[in-house]
Amino acid sequence: MKPFGKPRQHLDERIGRKQIDKNAVKPERDAHNRLSQRSFRQKLAEYRHQPLSLFLLIATLLAAAITVFILFSLIIYILVKGIPAIRPEMFAWKYTTSNNSMMPSIINTLEMVVLTLIMAVPVGVCSAIYLVEYAKRGNKLVKVVRMTTETLQGIPSIVFGLFGYLMFVVACHFGYSLLGGAITLALMVLPLIMRTTEEALMSVPDSFREGSFGLGAGRLRTVFKIIVPSAMPGILSGVILAIGRIVGETAALMYTAGTATSVCVSPMGTCRTLAVHMYQLLCEGREMNAAYATAVVLLVMVILINLLSSAIAKKLTKK
Repeated sequence: MKPFGKPRQHLDERIGRKQIDKNAVKPERDAHNRLSQRSFRQKLAEYRHQPLSLFLLIATLLAAAITVFILFSLIIYILVKGIPAIRPEMFAWKYTTSNNSMMPSIINTLEMVVLTLIMAVPVGVCSAIYLVEYAKRGNKLVKVVRMTTETLQGIPSIVFGLFGYLMFVVACHFGYSLLGGAITLALMVLPLIMRTTEEALMSVPDSFREGSFGLGAGRLRTVFKIIVPSAMPGILSGVILAIGRIVGETAALMYTAGTATSVCVSPMGTCRTLAVHMYQLLCEGREMNAAYATAVVLLVMVILINLLSSAIAKKLTKK
């Protein structure tokens, strides 16, 4: 039998190395703590000499605290009012005036989100890739496109709804349809996806591009193998923001998609999303409890979609 001394010796050596490494890390931690304490003291001294910086710090912290307080207050208020009003018949497959079912609206909302993203994400991402990676820097056309996208982001949704009504409902003879609403929403979220994707691509260091070109890779391979995967978290952040706007939109969809209470089974069928359903319940005035329950479901849906998108972003980033 072979002796077991060497493996034990190697194990002892590894443990000893780990202990040495830990002992070596302790002075570094102490130095880091001293540096952080010294920097904090320096900041206090700077605040004494510059009271305006201290005022801006306090104002920033106060604004953050107010924002968090308003957010949690709104969520708690909706949950307190809406959870007791939720009834099992609200999830029936068919809507009636007695049950106020929101299941058709939930399905229509998911259909609207998927169809809108299918149209908006490829166009927005590809446009941003061209503006950042292929167009010449300082080009006047690029400046015009960026100014146009920034201007479109500030246009109210009711204007998009009026344009969608005149263009798709009347001129193209779509009528009130899922397709007309999805195209209108795609035009609304397209500037958001373009700008966030563009900023994410611009944040990738140029050394990644230079290294890829130095290894012999072409521009197309560099973009889709190096640049886009590195910028994927920022791109998906824009997609998440777009999903939130799609789910919460009401004005544009009332002009283009209609307010039908049934499940939409074709792109040319009229439909009602969950936000429009809640708006209709509030307009009636007699179904406030059902409106609160719809708000709870809408809130949960947005949170679940954001969590799912974040999980997908993490998996894509790891790859």
